[in-house]
Amino acid sequence: MQFKRQKKNINGILLLDKPLGFSSNQALQKIKWLLKAAKAGHTGTLDPLATGLLPLCFGEATKFAHYLTDADKTYVATIKLGITTSTGDAEGAVLSTLPVNVNQADFVKASQQFIGEISQVPPMYSALKFEGKALYEYARAGVEIERQSRLVTIHSIKIHSFSGDVAVITVTCSKGTYIRTLAEDIGKQLGCGAHLIGLRRIATANYDISQAITIEQFEAMSDEQRLAVLAPADSAVLHLPAITLDDDSVFYLLQGQAVWRSGAIPAGLLRLYSEQQVFLGLGELQPEGKIAPKRLMQQANN
Repeated sequence: MQFKRQKKNINGILLLDKPLGFSSNQALQKIKWLLKAAKAGHTGTLDPLATGLLPLCFGEATKFAHYLTDADKTYVATIKLGITTSTGDAEGAVLSTLPVNVNQADFVKASQQFIGEISQVPPMYSALKFEGKALYEYARAGVEIERQSRLVTIHSIKIHSFSGDVAVITVTCSKGTYIRTLAEDIGKQLGCGAHLIGLRRIATANYDISQAITIEQFEAMSDEQRLAVLAPADSAVLHLPAITLDDDSVFYLLQGQAVWRSGAIPAGLLRLYSEQQVFLGLGELQPEGKIAPKRLMQQANN
């Protein structure tokens, strides 16, 4: 007789250092299983060939996951010049090989042209959906789908090293930026082609890779230790201003009512806390000066 595994209502965010070869969903399901968590979600796809920071949200923290999905990201990318591949990375078949007559100054000049708002065409080997299927499924079947270019923003590109035909760079960019496509575009600009041979995400929103733990470290922990390393749900929205409400206001807010609060209140979304510093969720300042509930934590009602 098989016993059903008891799932727990776990709330928080795990900052995972995703290993090579794992899809984002595989990593999520592994951690979800270890936590016995009832509800979980990741915060944007990180390719199996990429490693690094992948925030995983559990329970009530999933309500704020989109703030991390939409946040800026920072990557360390290793680019191989002179070779193009079918996937834009080391997994694909070689399409062309050209001599590399490029020095570091040439590479710096070419890469700096991509700083700012740029237009990118998403690669076929991506998780973007077309008629319900990921583009990579079509690509593996040899079917090319026409993709619309879209605007992304490259905030900065820093060159760490350049040696002949391999460059290591750090890129800070907006959501939806494909670093593989950036590598290919830099290669085109230089006239020799290029592809990505290494990618590591080192920052998402206000989280840094130094805060992340590996799957092996997480596996070695006790249940109590695993819960202790989860970041609180409000860490996903620290960019929003915080407001403290008195007990009466908290009571009415949790009934779904807008509440008054004296003093200056910033416009837009707000992090709301009780006087006991319990995170209540998000509210928004209304034109008449009241704070209306927008996205509340369920356990705040318990």
